[in-house]
Amino acid sequence: MNTQRGVGLIEILITLFILAVGLLGVAALQFTGSLANKDAISRTQAEMVASQVAERLRAAARPATVGDGMVVNNNYFSNNNYNFANLSCTGSSHPYKCFCLSRPASVPNCEGQTCDEQDMSAYDGWALSCSAVQTNPQTTISIGCDDNNTADIYSCSAGSRIEILLKWPVSSSGNQKYTLNNRCSPTDGDNSACVFKDITL
Repeated sequence: MNTQRGVGLIEILITLFILAVGLLGVAALQFTGSLANKDAISRTQAEMVASQVAERLRAAARPATVGDGMVVNNNYFSNNNYNFANLSCTGSSHPYKCFCLSRPASVPNCEGQTCDEQDMSAYDGWALSCSAVQTNPQTTISIGCDDNNTADIYSCSAGSRIEILLKWPVSSSGNQKYTLNNRCSPTDGDNSACVFKDITL
């Protein structure tokens, strides 16, 4: 009568297979966790920047000469004022390192001297754009207005709703699925997450 001693090849192969499946599961969990963590950091930073935008707009507000209420300089609603639209980078590819570690010469120095409304809006646009890309270089910022009086001189008349939007591209992978809305991805094929805040001055 023969008796088996030790471990056979079949048992070793089964053990290795179970171990491989377990390790693949751990790797998938790590990958999904890193994506979720990146999105959480982007969302947290975007929330903070949206609040900064609202605070800077309220600080820059002045009484309107037409209508009752507060307004800000029209330049705050120009797309060229944000996301380093009028700046060029010859150094690092990361926007924060390229534009924000030191103030570009074309950005008004509103920290050490007095600025008018136009200069202050350009400085705020640069500073807010730097805050937006600090943790995610693909984050963009825009400020729009649902203007309630298009006949006056203001891009955003007194009492109008100001729309603050920060967004960044996302991709679905594994079990990570994003529910997109029209404000984040208004065009078919867009795949962006966003934070938005609506305020009145």
